[in-house]
Amino acid sequence: MKILFVHQNFPGQFPHLAPALAARGHDVLAMTDEGNQRPSPVRVVKYAKPPQVTTSNTLGRTYAEMAERGWLAARGARALRDRHGYAPDVIFGHSGWGETLFLREIWPEAKLLVYAELMYRTRGQDVGFDPEISPGTDEARVRTVARSAHLIQGLVQADAGLSPTRYQADSFPPELRSKLTVIHDGIDTERVRPDPAATLALPDGRVLRAGDEVLTYVSRSLEPYRGFHVVMRALPAVLAARPQAQVVLIGGDGVSYGGKPSDAESWKAKMLAEVGDRLPLDRVHFLGRVPYGTYLSTLQVSRVHCYLTYPFVLSWSLTEAMSAGCLIVGSDTEPVRELIRDGENGRLVPFHDRAALEAALIRALEGDPQAGRLKAAARATITSSYDLKRHSLPRLTEWVESFGPRA
Repeated sequence: MKILFVHQNFPGQFPHLAPALAARGHDVLAMTDEGNQRPSPVRVVKYAKPPQVTTSNTLGRTYAEMAERGWLAARGARALRDRHGYAPDVIFGHSGWGETLFLREIWPEAKLLVYAELMYRTRGQDVGFDPEISPGTDEARVRTVARSAHLIQGLVQADAGLSPTRYQADSFPPELRSKLTVIHDGIDTERVRPDPAATLALPDGRVLRAGDEVLTYVSRSLEPYRGFHVVMRALPAVLAARPQAQVVLIGGDGVSYGGKPSDAESWKAKMLAEVGDRLPLDRVHFLGRVPYGTYLSTLQVSRVHCYLTYPFVLSWSLTEAMSAGCLIVGSDTEPVRELIRDGENGRLVPFHDRAALEAALIRALEGDPQAGRLKAAARATITSSYDLKRHSLPRLTEWVESFGPRA
């Protein structure tokens, strides 16, 4: 088969799947934004970087941006077709950035698959979940409807879609869910595993070791969608109760979801202004964005790992923390409940209940008598159902191959 992956930040969700299909003898090609400099495991072609879209119609801005990217991806596809005679059997693209919107017009005979990561919803998801940050106003709900158009169009046009979790698949309208298959991207449990000899060197020269009293928090960006503000407000009480504890936070100062605070340069700056004078900052370590090895060592030295999230996309960091054998204290929100069962393989607390979060973190740091059982169960959850080589990758390759011309 000729298989074309399409992702503006390739390999994105496909770092294992694309080379696995190539290793099985398929002709695998990827198309990505010309500004993407990430190393690729397969051959890559690039389409022109989209210009900044300007429009006075705020409700139409998201679709305008996605359609512009979709058109540039289609132009790149047309060049592949007309100049090089390229015709894929299967196209597999992420629908979130509009790249798949017009590919059907270039290759009408190809099977079109989309990675359907999440459908925005006006109720029961992130809109209005955290009134302090994102109140559920009529305007917010209308904006959510408007920015969902390209996601619906992308799945309607596709032959099938893939979602990584049941929660994320169920975010799509019921009439479209029959197109979706749920297969997680997979965790390399051989690499992401407990290491009793793990160490983490901090910028100040201090070295943390597995077994130390370490609280960890990881997010692509330090922002409310991942409960950063809730964690920061809990830290003064937690660190006062545990005077030997160290806190390690990984994440950038920008935003990945939602917006910046109106009264500060970043959410980190805002929260430090709010609680910094009550924190022993020599025990709170902001590492920013770090190499993967540093991130993995952080999980491996953790005594308790805190993962909070709005009802939204589930982070890879949770599944990797579980695979690393972390004791998880997570938010009692729907995407987390799909993996964590309170008292069975982790602890859950209400997202907005700071007192409950403080108590759970203090209990874990001082030595939860159930920690060993909970950590082993967390890892077993991942190895039994989310393991990359034994579960996810075989299912993913079989799913893609099922759309080939010989299927």
